Amino acid sequence: MTNEPTACRILIVEDDEGSRVNLSRALEGLGHHTVATTERDEALARQDFDQFDLIISDLATNPDAKTEVIRSFKMGAASDKIRREPSALHAIIHRTLSLRLQRLDKGSERVEHVREKIDLELPSDLSLMNIVLEYLLDRVAGLGMIEIEQSNLFVALDEAFVNAVKHGNRNDPTKLLRVTAELSAHEAAFTVEDEGDGFDVREIPDPRDPANLFKSNGRGVLLIYNIMDEVEYSRGGAKLKMVKRPNGTTSV
Repeated sequence: MTNEPTACRILIVEDDEGSRVNLSRALEGLGHHTVATTERDEALARQDFDQFDLIISDLATNPDAKTEVIRSFKMGAASDKIRREPSALHAIIHRTLSLRLQRLDKGSERVEHVREKIDLELPSDLSLMNIVLEYLLDRVAGLGMIEIEQSNLFVALDEAFVNAVKHGNRNDPTKLLRVTAELSAHEAAFTVEDEGDGFDVREIPDPRDPANLFKSNGRGVLLIYNIMDEVEYSRGGAKLKMVKRPNGTTSV
């Protein structure tokens, strides 16, 4: 006998009618209750806003952008119920991101003028990270700026997620992991932030030192530094920013 995922109450904020209807229908089909609206301010003003387990906000175009189309997508776990039972998120996130991939590239915008921002807040569950990692790599590949298999981007992001979940949040599903991706034709910037106490990157043993040959500590951080073009730790080591650019390009 298998445990059925907990039914969730989900708020969808989406100005595109097709996306809103399809997403709501898909989530309702998974046994969840959805409320859909078109306006962010209207959603925030709801008296029952804090009673939703999950909030998914829309794919938006910035009307002030003259030369670039700004696309954003945000998903957050809002309630303690979801944090305590992260398995309830698996089907939701997988289906939601799949629907986004189906619709995201529809349009006439030239890819070099597209900037995309993705914000995710998730419980500390490595199986959820796998879903997110695949989605982010699909988005980078969709912009055509980086050859994924040659870039080792998968390795760097996977190491960042594992470090944040295992060492930062200590595998505690009640603690959130915040993942942000800012993508364009020029660079892919990723921020991974945990709710742990942080660490001093200077104190990590150098895995290249023969004395540390059999120590696993530090190998993931070294890989990230070797793969990414820019790496910056902040908030006492609990926040990591990584930037990857196409080969031969510099910061713009």
